Amino acid sequence: MEYRDLDVWKFSRRLVNSIYVLTKSFPKEELYGLTNQIRRCAISIPSNIAEGCGRRTSKDTIQFLYISRGSLYELETQLFLALDQNFISENQLNEIVSQIGSCKKLLNGFINYYKKL
Repeated sequence: MEYRDLDVWKFSRRLVNSIYVLTKSFPKEELYGLTNQIRRCAISIPSNIAEGCGRRTSKDTIQFLYISRGSLYELETQLFLALDQNFISENQLNEIVSQIGSCKKLLNGFINYYKKL
């Protein structure tokens, strides 16, 4: 299966786009701080899914899927920090956290699929 056909990869790409839209309003002095960190973290989610799918063994693939899942949790934490700094509203946080939750479910399902191979 091609990674570009995976719902989890497509969904995580949409999450990256949501993150970019959200972080455009962050203070300019945060460009190399939290803004950059949040964006890099979000980008790593679909990137690690793609890299994992390019690996030769299920074990290697699962390792990259776990890295992607870890990035989802890291992203969620960074967004709570952005809320603490009043860079985003609680409504914005809830909307993105909902997307992250959906992505976690898709990714966990994909990990479980690979574990059975």
